[in-house]
Formats: sequence, C-alpha cells, structure tokens
Amino acid sequence: MVQAGLAQPAEAPAGAAHVALKIPSGGGPYARAKHYQLVEKDLDASIAWFWKAIETGDKVDSALKDMAVVMKQRGYLDDAVDAIRSLRHLCPGKQSQESLDNILLDLYKASGRTKEEIELLKHKLRRIYHGQAFPAGKSTKRARSHGRKIHVSVQQETSRVLGNLAWAYMQQRNFMAAEAVYRKAQMVEPDANKACNLAVCLVEQGRLGDAEGVLAYVVAGAFRDGREREHGGGKVVRKAEELLERIRAEMGGGGGEKEAGEEDGAEADEMSELLDAVARQWAPPYRKSHRRLPVFEEITPFGREQMAC
Repeated sequence: MVQAGLAQPAEAPAGAAHVALKIPSGGGPYARAKHYQLVEKDLDASIAWFWKAIETGDKVDSALKDMAVVMKQRGYLDDAVDAIRSLRHLCPGKQSQESLDNILLDLYKASGRTKEEIELLKHKLRRIYHGQAFPAGKSTKRARSHGRKIHVSVQQETSRVLGNLAWAYMQQRNFMAAEAVYRKAQMVEPDANKACNLAVCLVEQGRLGDAEGVLAYVVAGAFRDGREREHGGGKVVRKAEELLERIRAEMGGGGGEKEAGEEDGAEADEMSELLDAVARQWAPPYRKSHRRLPVFEEITPFGREQMAC
C-alpha cells in the first residue's frame, strides 16, 4: 500500500473545479486525502493520507468512513473490514456507528461474507426494536436515498432491513429461511420487489403454484403506489410478468409441486427456532414502555404457524 509522503498535492485541474467544494480547506492530512481521492484520482495515495488523518486525529470519523469506501473501490475488501473493526472505537457517536455498520454491510456483501452480513443485519433489527436506531421519541429519521435526503419511518426501515436479511439468505441458497423473512417484511410494508423475490424463493422450493399466486398480485398492480413508481415499479412488474410466464409454461408442461422432504422440514424448524431466538433477544420493551412498537406486535413471535403462510 502506498505510504503518505511529504510532497504537496498538485493543484487541481480546471475541469475539477466543482470537486473543490467537497474538499476541506487547509493542508491537513484529511484535506490532502480528499484531494488525492477526488482530484488526482490516486486512490492508493488517498488511502495513505486517510490513515495519516486517523493517526493524527484529523476528522477521524470522516477519514475512517471515506478510507473504507475508497478501499472497497480498490478491491481491498478485507483490509477495509479490518480497519473499521479495529478503529471504530475512535468514532463513538451513534450516527457514526450506524454509518460504519452500513459500510460494513456493503463490504460483507461485496466480499461474499454472508454469514457476517446476516449477523450484522440481525443486530440492526435489534437496535430498531430497542429504539436505538431512531431519535428518542421519534418514529422517523432522516436518511439518504439516491443522493437525496428523505425521512424514513420505523416501518420502512424495518422492512428494508428484513428485505436485506432475506436476500442474504438467498445468497446462501437457504430459500426456506429467505421465504420466512420476506413474509415478515411484507407484513410490515409490502412492496413489489420483495414479492418477486419471495416468488423466486418459492420457485426454488418447487412450489410453483404458490409463486404464481404471489406474482399474480404484482402483475395486477397490488403494490403500485407512488413510492413503487419512484423506485422503478414498472420494471418490477415486467420482471414479474416474465417470471409468471415461465412458471405457467413449466406448470403446463407437467412440472408439479415439490413436496417438502424431511430435510426441508428440518430446515423450516431450524429457521423457526432461529427467528424465535432473535425475537427473545428483542426485550426490553421499546422506549421503556410495557408495549412493543406496533410494527413488532405484527411480526413477532416468529412462530411455525406464520412459517406455513
């Protein structure tokens, strides 16, 4: 890895003037790191200067997050994970810790570390339940989506994290677990994309009829609202139509439903126990109340009767 030298960074090219707004003033290590990242496009040099910024206490929060992002761009995925794990104690703020968790999730996903991704997603769910993921007394928080600042509700964040958890299970080809979690996410806040992914889980289990029923709702426009259109709802519907056509062709060709064998049944029991264990960890009550947040009243306990839905 390139080590930080003592040379002054070159002056920014004229075409990079718009980038200058994102570079802090002064000649400190963090400002130099941003210069190399955004102007010189020398990512290895920027990593070296981000390290220097962390060592000298220059905007440590930003330096660690930016360094991890640049490391991901360069393909240093394991190094980025190690850096966050070993240095995150220098960024004690709640927002900083949440941002670092989000970067870790991206790194785990990019490097195929699905087991660690799943554990971190469960941690995020527990934080939501305990009321630690949102400002005290608030049911919404500010977040960024596609570069825009938005307000996210507890329900939206819970559904998003559950959807990511289900997708991680899909990468493990643990389709029964993914199905169970997708169904929970749909109970909190239904959307067409998760419905399509749920259908894929069902197809992978050979349950073509169940998948057909889920996709029929998508094609019928059951999930078409303003938010779905904003996030490419038409594209999702086309995807559902194509998948539905393939399923019906296979069913018409004599493809039948796969019966769950002993191995599938054991996996379902294991998943039920796993989600029950997660639910048991979600006590104490939200905001020191004796009642759970309504959204969790709807999705817990994770029982077998819900697995069979």
